[in-house]
Amino acid sequence: MTASSAPRRQMHLGVFVMGTGNHPAGWRLPGAGRSNQDLGLLKGIARTAERGKFDLLFVADGLALSLSDHPSYVARFEPLTLITALAGATQHIGLGATVSTTYGQPYHVARAFSSIDHLSGGRAAWNVVTTANAAAAANFTRPGHPEHAERYALAEEFVDVVRGLWDGWEDDALVADPATGLFVDPAKVRPLNHEGRFFSVQGPLSMTRSPQGHPVIIQAGGSPAGRELAARTAEVVFAAVQDLDAARDSYRALKARLPAHGRRPEELKVLPGVMPIIGRSTAEAREILARMQAFLTPTNALHLVSIRLGHDISGYPLDGPVPDLPFTEGTQGFARNLLALARREGLTLRDLYNVTAAARGHWVLCGTVQSIADTLEEWFTGEAADGFNILPPYFPAAFDEFVDQVVPELQRRGLFRTEYAGTTLREHLGLARPENRLAAATEATAAAAE
Repeated sequence: MTASSAPRRQMHLGVFVMGTGNHPAGWRLPGAGRSNQDLGLLKGIARTAERGKFDLLFVADGLALSLSDHPSYVARFEPLTLITALAGATQHIGLGATVSTTYGQPYHVARAFSSIDHLSGGRAAWNVVTTANAAAAANFTRPGHPEHAERYALAEEFVDVVRGLWDGWEDDALVADPATGLFVDPAKVRPLNHEGRFFSVQGPLSMTRSPQGHPVIIQAGGSPAGRELAARTAEVVFAAVQDLDAARDSYRALKARLPAHGRRPEELKVLPGVMPIIGRSTAEAREILARMQAFLTPTNALHLVSIRLGHDISGYPLDGPVPDLPFTEGTQGFARNLLALARREGLTLRDLYNVTAAARGHWVLCGTVQSIADTLEEWFTGEAADGFNILPPYFPAAFDEFVDQVVPELQRRGLFRTEYAGTTLREHLGLARPENRLAAATEATAAAAE
């Protein structure tokens, strides 16, 4: 295929699913969902995403409860259980769920995501997190929460073990030949025999290789260690950015890390999080945002900012400058972006908590259908994004508006698909099915011995 006849690059879209809406006060608007444990509502969101030809939906998680948290964080389903239920309600949409490497076991994670990949026909994705919230340790019989560097060292090994377990079976290992009585070819099923600093895992899994070979790996860490983990292992990165130039710099820097790991830029998709608020005019969209912001108190807004910055800022004057705070163990990516935004635009602490409270530190985009499409196109064509992780302020209406109004405009411009071209999440994202590395290593050893 010549360059002139190559298909035009198209953006990828995910949706961040929170039943009460991504804005902390979105649930208070008329007609908005008021529970993150309403399976009917969540199935409806998944079907709407599929109607909009989205690549995937994404479910976050947390392992410790604070009643001051976002409403959808206070009460929510375990994410693997939820996406399994959503798999039965959909046919095409990718299904992403968060599972911690700090408070999990590789064998459990590999087995669970492989199972969901089988059950969904190849639509599973694992969002790899190291868990920033130190309070989680008290729920897992731990003496304390590991430090940032230790959590990322553990995550590196954890992901390697999971990927090794996913390669334990060759694709044709299950024979099931009634004539010979051979059910499984034992030469095509291999233990992992991993012995590392953190884990000792023999394997193999008790199931065949999944439809995607490996479920898709998502990562969102913004620290140097997080970016390095993403460059080596991730296939989708959820980015937290506020500014086009900063987003472009981050995008290019992350892509530049890939060759050192034998990877090409197209093997990783960067999807910044964006909360679109749609109005018949930009002023109307800002009025919708202001209506939701009016429900927030300084107490809950400051709590959200404190979480993102990793510091209790309740003692600082709201109308004074944003204090010069050091980065903490847990929230380096968000803190870097928010503090850079504050310095660049001279924000007060009140300004910063208004920005942060709306979308938990993600980008809020107010405008008309046309202006929102214009901005998304500018970021996509300007090397700042491969697509976007959409954070509707409330469900279902705000998401319906995006799917019914902005998606058709993106399609009209040739920027987004009108139909699914495949059946698996890897096909949606344009990602190759991974080589079975255990099988390849065995073949290479046998060839060298000849």
